[in-house]
This record gives sequence, C-alpha cells and structure tokens, in this order.
Amino acid sequence: MRSVSALRDDYVQSKAALRAALDQPQTLLALPAQLTALTDRILGELWGRYEFPAELLLVAVGGYGRGELFPHSDIDLLILLPDQPAPALLEKLEVLVGELWDTGLEVGHSVRTMADCLSESEKDITVQTALLEARLLCGDAGRFAAFQETVYRHIDPKEFFDAKLLEQQARYGKFQNATYKLEPNLKEAPGGLRDLHLIGWIAASQRLGRDWHALAELGMLTAEEIQKLSRAETVLRSYRIALHWLARRREDRILFDYQHQLASQFGFADTVTHGKITLRASEALMADYYLAARVVTQLTPLLLQALRARIVSQLDGAPVAINERFQRRGNLLEITAPDVFERVPAAILELFLLYEREREVADIAPATLRALWHARLLIDDAFRADPLNKQHFIDIFREPRGLTRVLRRMNQYGVLGRYIPEFGHIVGRMQHDLFHVYTVDEHTLMVLRNLRRFAVPAFTHEYPLCSRLIEECEHPEVLYLAALFHDIGKGRGGDHSQLGRDIARRWVDAQPLAPEDRDLVVWLVEHHLTMSSVAQKQDVYDPDTVEEFAALVQTPRRLNALYLLTVADIRGTSPKVWNAWKAKLLEDLYRATLKLLASQNLTGHSWVAERQQEALRLLQLYGLRQDAHQDFWNELDTVYFLRHDAREIAWHTRQLFSRVNAPEPIVRAKLSESGEGLQVLVYTPDQPDLFARICSFFERAGYSIFDAHIHTTHNGHALDSFYVFIADSRNTNYRDLINYVEFELAASIARAAPLPAPQKARVSRQQKHFPVQPHVLIRQDERGKYFVLAIAAGDRPGLLSTITRILAARRIAIQSAKIMTLGERAEDNFLISGPLLNDERAVQQLETELLQALQPQ
Repeated sequence: MRSVSALRDDYVQSKAALRAALDQPQTLLALPAQLTALTDRILGELWGRYEFPAELLLVAVGGYGRGELFPHSDIDLLILLPDQPAPALLEKLEVLVGELWDTGLEVGHSVRTMADCLSESEKDITVQTALLEARLLCGDAGRFAAFQETVYRHIDPKEFFDAKLLEQQARYGKFQNATYKLEPNLKEAPGGLRDLHLIGWIAASQRLGRDWHALAELGMLTAEEIQKLSRAETVLRSYRIALHWLARRREDRILFDYQHQLASQFGFADTVTHGKITLRASEALMADYYLAARVVTQLTPLLLQALRARIVSQLDGAPVAINERFQRRGNLLEITAPDVFERVPAAILELFLLYEREREVADIAPATLRALWHARLLIDDAFRADPLNKQHFIDIFREPRGLTRVLRRMNQYGVLGRYIPEFGHIVGRMQHDLFHVYTVDEHTLMVLRNLRRFAVPAFTHEYPLCSRLIEECEHPEVLYLAALFHDIGKGRGGDHSQLGRDIARRWVDAQPLAPEDRDLVVWLVEHHLTMSSVAQKQDVYDPDTVEEFAALVQTPRRLNALYLLTVADIRGTSPKVWNAWKAKLLEDLYRATLKLLASQNLTGHSWVAERQQEALRLLQLYGLRQDAHQDFWNELDTVYFLRHDAREIAWHTRQLFSRVNAPEPIVRAKLSESGEGLQVLVYTPDQPDLFARICSFFERAGYSIFDAHIHTTHNGHALDSFYVFIADSRNTNYRDLINYVEFELAASIARAAPLPAPQKARVSRQQKHFPVQPHVLIRQDERGKYFVLAIAAGDRPGLLSTITRILAARRIAIQSAKIMTLGERAEDNFLISGPLLNDERAVQQLETELLQALQPQ
C-alpha cells in the first residue's frame, strides 16, 4: 500500500505526462477523460487504504461526475453516509479528507446522508443539479442505483426547468446578455459551455440522457445541427483546456494576455496584405470562438423549447390563425407549414414583424426557429430588392415594442448580416481601441438597446431629457436606422464615419423612406462622433464652439437626434467610459446649441451680457449687495466671461469678491453639479509651474482631472478652475474630501517646493498587449491667438504631470485643458501660448520631446 506522498508524486507526474502527451490541438479533447481516469485511480487507491463499509459511497459530482475534468477544475465529491453513521466512521472520514488535500487534489466535498441530500436539493437547485451528475467511484453499486432513483423521483421536471432558466437569465445578466465581448468568459457567458451543460441537465431531469445523439433520436436535432453543435463544443472545450494550462490556474476568460498565445497554439497566423497586417492571428482565433458561441446561442433555444414542450402543454391545443403563413399556438409564433419560407421567402422578415406586433406572442416556436435558420440562405440580391421585404424591414423599426429583441434574434440567426451584407462584415469584429468592450455588432445592438430604453416609461428617471426628446421624435425609426449603420464602416480601412456614410447612402436611397429621413440617417452616420468630440475636446462654454457646432447642425431635429445617438453610443462602449461629467458636458452643449438655433442668430448672440446678467441674478439669491461683484469683475477680461458659464461665474464671485487682492492661495471646492466629483477653484498670485504643481497634487491624491480652465486676472492672480473625479468615492464623505482639497492644495501651493517627479506605474495588461502609440500635434487655433496641443496616449498615473512639466520647463502657458479618458486611452487637448510656439523648429522639438515622454512604458 503506497503512502500519501507516493500517491501525490504519482498524481503530479502522471498529470504532467498527460499534458506533454496531449498538448496539441488535435489531442487536447482527450485530456478531460484522461484526467478523470487518473483522478479516479488515485482516489480509488486512497479510499482503499481504509476498510470502509460497502454502504458508504464515494461519488463524483459536478464536472467530475460528468467525466469532464479540466486541468484546474475543482474535484467535487459527495461522501454518501449510511442513515446512521457510527462516530468512528466519521472520525476516519475526517482523516481521509485531510489526505485528499495532501495528495494535491483540489477537492470540494460534502458528507451527507441520503435524507440530507434530498433536503438540501429541495432548498438549493445547484445541489439538485449536482446530484443529477452523480457517478459512483467506490461503494455498493446497488445502493448507488437506489440513490439515483430516489433523486430522480424527487425532481419535478417543470420546476427544475423553470429554475434553471431563471439561473441562465441571471447569468446572462452578469454579461449584459452579450455573446461578443472582447474578453469573453467561455464557460459562463451567453454561448459558453454552461449553456451546453444546461441542456444536459434539463435532459437528464427528464431521463433523456445528455448525449446529442440521444436528443437527435427524439427529433430535437438534425444531423447538420449535431455536427455544428459538436464542433462548437469542441472549440469551447479545447480553448478552455488550453487556457487552464496557459494561466496555470482555473481561468475561463479569454483575456488579451492569452489571445496571442492561444492563436499561435491553435495554428492561427496574421493575415498580411500588401505588407500590412489586415487580420491579426488573435482576431482570427476570436472569430473562431464567436462562431462557436453563435452556434450555441442559435441551437440551445431550439433545444430548450423542445425540452419544455415535453413537460408543459405550451405547444398543445388548437392553433390560432394569424394569416396564411403564420399562426399562434399558446404563446408561441409558428409557421403554418414546414416549407413556408421556401414558398414565400418574404415570410422571413414578416416573422419578425409579427413577433413585434402580436402582443400575445412570447417567443418563436422551436420548429419555426429551425426552419428560419435553414432558410437564411434564401436572402440574396433578389430578396433584398423586393419592395415587400424593404417595407417589412422598415416597418420592423417603426413598431413601438420589441425592436431590440427582434434585432438580436435576427443577428443571432444570421438574418441581419444576410439582409445587409455590410453588417455581416462587422459581426464578430474586434475593436482594439481599449475602450470598447464589445465587438462592433454587439456594440451596435447595445446602442440600439440604449435608444429604445429611453422610450420605455419605466426608465424615464435615468435620462429624463433623452426620454422627453425621443417621445417628441416624429420618426424614431430614422434614429434607430442611424444607430444600426453608425459603425458599419469599421474594419474597412480609413475613416469609418465617412465609409459608413457612403454605405448608408447607398442603402437608404433604395428604401421606402422620405427624402428628408434618408438624409438624416446619412448625416447622423457621418457625424455620430462629432458631438462627443466637441463636448470632450473643446470648450462647450466658449461661444465660438457653440456657434460652429450650431452651424454644422443647422436644425433642432438634427440636434435632438444627434444628442440621443451620442448618449446611447457612449453608454454602449463600456461601463467605464460614461460618467456624469460627460453627461453634463453633452447636455450643456445641447441646451446652448438649441437656444442659439431657436434665436436664429448664430453669430450675433450677446453671450457676455447674457452670462453676466444670469450670474448677477444668482448672486442676488445669496443676499449679496448689488455692487458686491464690481471689484472682482473689474479684474476680469471678456475672455473669462466667455469661458465660464453663469453658475461658475456666480460661484467664483461669491468666494472672491471680498478677497480680490489676497496674497495667500485661496482654494475652494464643492460637489460638482453633475453629482460626481468636485469643482475646485484656485486663486493665488501667479507663479511658475502652478498648473503642473496642481496636477501633481491631484494625481498623488488619486484624483483624475477631467477639465481645467486657467485664467490670469488684471492684478496678476491666477484664477484656475478644475473638475476632478475621485474613483471609488461612492461611500466617501464629500465634506471630508472638500476639506482635504481646500487645506492641502492651498498648503502645497504656498510651500512652492520643487516639483515632485511624475508618478510611475505598471502599464495595464490591455495596453501591454495593445499598446497605444502616442500622437502629438501642435497647431494654431482658428482665431490665431493661441495654439492647440492635441495628445493621444495610453492612460497611466502621472501622464498629466509629465505633460505639464515639459510645458512648464519651456515657459509655455496653459489656457485651458480638456482631459478625455476613454478606457485605457487618454485624448487630451490643451490651449497653450508662449513665445516658443512662434518658432516652427522649436515646436517640432517640443512635439518630439512629448512623444518620447509618452511612449508606452
């Protein structure tokens, strides 16, 4: 009898030998069964060291019970006790459990009687699921068979089905119901292995077996579908095995860290065209994964509904005719004959239109989905040219409910990409821009979902302005079509907005839309990034910015539609990209532009007088005497009033009207009107390196600067205002933050100590694998008074300090700063001035110095 240490050595060496022997893509799939057999052998020998009674059972459950052990999976065990276990037996089991870990097995175990198992399974569906996968390792086979029979008798197939479906919905919700994330979880995400497990569990609860061929014999799958599903399962399982080996732990996410290595291991290579990489090996790998996940999401609903139909009478009863091609049976929509789509191809789009319109329809029948999937190849040029199909497609976008659900189904079953081939080009296309977390098509559907959410009364509290605007929108289908096409030009090389405009123009001109609606779709696609860019890179309180934007937009209808699309688009990129400050900038730009358009006077608006009057009105609310502002305002020039809105002017005035010539730094902070972050005012006699010093303070405190205005008064004081954001501050007392900023920043400025070196930090893993090559451009602004410094680089701590120190060393003054962070990418714009900028050679040297300092670390 071997010792525990000998068993551990045997297990470790045998596992390493299996990896060496089965490390190729064509042999990887043999590994789970081999690991299972190895574990069975080690456990059997360890169990045999004790003279346990035959009625004591050692049972494998979970993935181990299925015989699917991955390299770093937990080994789930159930030790099934006799009804009245003796104390001595329980003591021996305690020793055994310790030895299980000593052998190097990653064990998860439970020790229960049969009554315990049944009691726990009634309370916890996961326990019930695990018992369905039980496999006997050691003990009496007859007692185990009786145990299995008891488990089956205590399962209500309908309750089990409903519970597992709720579990699936909750799991999908964790992944935003998105199949095509850039770093997907190939086990838990929609289209992952867990969906295949779900089918096996539900089939097992009905005693149908879990093999695809067993389900095919019951008419639930065709031979072609088995082939596709088996291949998808092969891809998912192979990638999961390889991921575990690469990560040296249980890792089910295809992170950027592993995509290149996985691609190399599975034989994918870069596609090179005319000396340029047009498709990375990692992108080809992910396309293979997305195809597999898509097959799973296409076929599992068919199987789920077919399995449900065996336990409930959902498909029973007389059908209710809708028309010659469709009927409703229960709450499912179905075709009236198997060959409907072949006889009447137009019924393909009609199906989705009825899916929206029929209020009593909850879903599409399994047989109809299967017929749809096989009929998708009927969508060709003749189909696209058919006026009836064009009308059906536009009508789908005009229905008041169900559009998001329908478009997801259309994309899931390949209909959307067949009907609009250019959309098919972006299905599963990755975006390596470090702020999108979805593929292009998934992002597009997220944007559409966001737009539709604005129109749902239950969500009006989220974005009241957006909800009001979309309710007032005369033809919302135009907005939804623009969303569908807004990123359709990606992956073609060149400016995707311009390419998308041309694609949209060709498509809408052939559709049954009014000319003005066609033009709006095309205009929105071309300019879908414009409002975001203006709000985040320019000063939205500068009249010139508003006037230029208004001249581009021209009409309130365009403005409303562009604002709605912009908000939905930013929110559809990544949860990290949207914040209250961006929301405020966009809304302020929207309101200022709308007011200007309503005045029909784009260049003669009296901005300064208007803002001063509004600021004075606000000051009166605080009880200030009517002339209290004069001393302070006398030190300000017109530029100040053009760069600050009335609320900020009033706040500055309240804080400084009695301390215009204060010799010491004054720092004031308040909670931002956006509800997130702080507005900070700094007023002090001007000094060199002031902006760099303030930036350094905020960076070291862990605050991100989003916006800054720098102004110098007539009496030589710096009047700087900042908007800063504090990450993870939801549970922080803002009064404490305000006190800290006001005291510590004022003290830091007063000390005027040497500038500390910029912070250094490790590059994020996203930037490590997809580094952002910095870009620096210095150009004169449109008025010829200042220069614009535009910088794009990978975001990192100390970035802003690095930039401002270089500018300060060359005596370049910063007039304003717009700091835009898009995930891992920073796009910062500065309005700067200084004698050096009039020397072209010196400007080139400055650009070079900045580029070198911003290189990925």
